[in-house]
Formats: sequence, C-alpha cells, structure tokens
Amino acid sequence: MADDIIDLKLGLTSMIGHYVFVREVRHWETLESLLHGVQSDCCGGSVMFEVLLTDSEKRIRDEVRAFVRDKVDRSLILSMDSREKEYPYEFVKALGQANLIGLRFPKKYGGRGLGWVSEMAAIEEVGVLGIALGCAYSLPSIIGEGINKFGTEEQKRNYLLPTLRGEKICGEGLTEPRGGSDFFGTNTVAVKRGERFVINGEKRFVAGGVGADYFLIYAKTEFTGPPHKSLSAFLVNRDSGVKVEEEYELMGCRGMGAARIVLNNIEASETDLVGGPNAGNDVFNAMMVPERLTSAAGAIGMGRAALEIAVRYSDKREAFGQKICRFEGVSFKVADCATQLDAARGLVYHAAKKADTGAWCRKEVSQAKVFATEAGFQAIHESMQMLGGIGYTNVYPIERLFRDSRLGITWTGSNEVQRLIIQNEVYKEILSEERGLKRDVELDTPGAHKTAEKVFSEPADKYLKSS
Repeated sequence: MADDIIDLKLGLTSMIGHYVFVREVRHWETLESLLHGVQSDCCGGSVMFEVLLTDSEKRIRDEVRAFVRDKVDRSLILSMDSREKEYPYEFVKALGQANLIGLRFPKKYGGRGLGWVSEMAAIEEVGVLGIALGCAYSLPSIIGEGINKFGTEEQKRNYLLPTLRGEKICGEGLTEPRGGSDFFGTNTVAVKRGERFVINGEKRFVAGGVGADYFLIYAKTEFTGPPHKSLSAFLVNRDSGVKVEEEYELMGCRGMGAARIVLNNIEASETDLVGGPNAGNDVFNAMMVPERLTSAAGAIGMGRAALEIAVRYSDKREAFGQKICRFEGVSFKVADCATQLDAARGLVYHAAKKADTGAWCRKEVSQAKVFATEAGFQAIHESMQMLGGIGYTNVYPIERLFRDSRLGITWTGSNEVQRLIIQNEVYKEILSEERGLKRDVELDTPGAHKTAEKVFSEPADKYLKSS
C-alpha cells in the first residue's frame, strides 16, 4: 500500500483554520504527518476560537486551566465518584482563595467584573474534571445571579460575598417530587403569618442538599393569581430547620450531596425574600441564563477531554498492521466530534456575548444548552467506541464522563423543554417581522401567482353547503 497513489479527489483540506493542499499523496506516512498537526489542534481548546477571544478572556481561561491542572488532586475526583466524599468542600475553598468563583460579579462582592464569555471559557476548563466539580463551580454563578440582580445590599454582603470567597456553600431548591419542568406548578408554600412567612414543602435533586450552608428556595406565596405571578424566592439557612430526607445514589455527578430536603414550618422574614413578594418568575428567568449556559460550557469540556483521550489512544493503538487512526471508521469520528464541539462552543459564546449586552437571550441560551450537552455526550460516546472494550472500564475516565454527561441532557431544563422554548422564540421572531425588510422569496417561483393553490385552511362543511 505504501507504493499506491492515494488520489485525494477533494484536494483542498481545511480544518480549524489550517489549509493543506494535498495532491497524490504516495505514502500513508506522508498523509499521516500532514494531518497530525491539524489533528493536534482540533480538540484542546480549539485554535479556531483563539481569534474570537480577547486577551483578557484568554488569560482567565489559561488561569483556570492551570488551576485545574495543578490544584485539583485526582484523589478528590476518585473519592467523589466512589461515594466516599459527600461534598467537595476543599475544592470550593481553593477556588475562592484563587478568586476564581463568580467571575462575572462586581469586585466588591468577590468577583472580577468580567463578562459572560470569560466565565464560559473558565467553565469549559473546569468541565474536564466532570459534571460534579463543574456543578460545584457553577452553583455560585447561578444562585449569585439572583442575589446580584435582585437582592438587597444586605443579602449581597451576607450571602454573595462569602459565597464568592468560598466561605459559604449554596444550594438551589427548585425541583420537587411532583415535577421539575413544570416549575410554576410548585407545591411548596410560604404562608404569611403576621410579619413572617412559614414555609412548608420539599425540594428534590438539590445539589448541595448535603453540604450547602444556605438555599435559594422557590415557594408559592400567592394563591389566587396566575402561576407566573404566584411564586417568591427565599434565602433559607440550613440551620433554620432544613432536613435531609434522602441522599440520592446517582449514576453520575457523585459527591455533590444531591438530596431531597424537607422544609417543615420554617420561618422566613421579608428580608429573606429575593426580589420581593411574588417576584419568583423574574428571579427564575435570570438564573436560567447561567444555569443553562454553565451546563452547556461544562459539557463541551467533558466532550473535549474524552476526545483528546481517544485521539491519543487511536494514534498509538494498532490493528491489522497499522494505527487505528488510519481507518476512516475511527478518524471520521474524530472529525465529526471536533466539528460538533466547535459548533457547540460557537453557540455558547454567541449566547454569552448576547447575555453581556443585557438583551433577551432565551432562545440563544436554550440553543446552546441543547446543542452543547448533546454534542458533549456524543463526543464521549464516540470516544468510548474508539477505545473499544477498554473504554468501558475504569482504566480510562471515559466511562465516568459518560455517566456524568448523560445528566446534562436532563437537568437545568430538559432538552425537550429547551426545544419547546426555541421553537416558541423562533415563531415569535419570524411572525413579528416586518415583511418589507427582506426580499420576499416566496415570489421567486413560476407558480407564485397561483393564490388559489395556496390553501391554508377550509371550513369543515365547505362542500356540505353546496350539496
């Protein structure tokens, strides 16, 4: 085969900004050497996105990358996945000491005053550690968004500041045993009695249910109005009487203290409200931006980590007398996964840049969440396939990443719900558009004038009337 001429019909190969003109490559070794440099750039952070990031965004990415490389001991990951550890307290503390939590928030509350893109680049780097540590890193951003945007100065000092310093651990009470996606159907209530609210209810799948110092809890406070004007958000300290009733044994995302918590006659004051009475809808919508974008960016990190392992493995593993990366059944998986991850990263950065403007970005956030979590999961799935049977063992971390990444498709709003949001936003955008702003392409066809053929509806009794 070394003497055969490989006629590459396309001639021009383009990948990640590198252009290689290839004609009549006469040796597999020559082709391999040409593609190797391209392949080496396709996974680890993506050279393509270097041109899209500012110097400041690159610096924070590299700082977080160094922290992940040097400051996170593998024993933490292993002890969490083996269920020996209930919560990564030391990880959160170390992040706080490095001033790496809540990068977007004002400096006076412990953040760095950076933008959404910086945070997405950082979370992708943390994502290589798996979804549990990614969750621990992201929760302050999610809950902090509600406090920073709607909280009082006192709440910011007492909760946001120590959270970003790594001194307090937060948890979010949103999902209930009855359901999660049906957020406004919550059964937890906060009944006003004099100057106090009395909270009763349960929250399920609370990350930090075991471990958190305080929770942001959604409860129904209005019992006659529409659902989206009936919920309030409360800051509830664990020591106010929050009980853990069930600590879940999860397929992945282990060591994050995921639990069902019970709130039984817990008292809260007006000063514990975030955003005021019945403002839960506004707080929820604001928090869904970081909740879904962090899920998206973390999934890219997991997918990237798995793909890098598969690329290095396939460059060494031999079968049928040659490296398996020479087989298109393997190398085309690399091409597809790298392309999907880069496309996902583009959607995430686009949504992040729009979020930085303060504009409504519900569609963009949902698109990023859907595409990135599925692209990350697919990259891990294909990486496991490239490794074969050994990828299904704990000799490589791909099986852990597989278990972790499956959660991304379900949590922070299932991907089915995200598609519902996307289609709703697309219909609103297109149908509200002024038709005269763009070319009317419906007229660019010979039969455009046949209006009688453009039937959209008919009365059911159309022909009965003429009978």
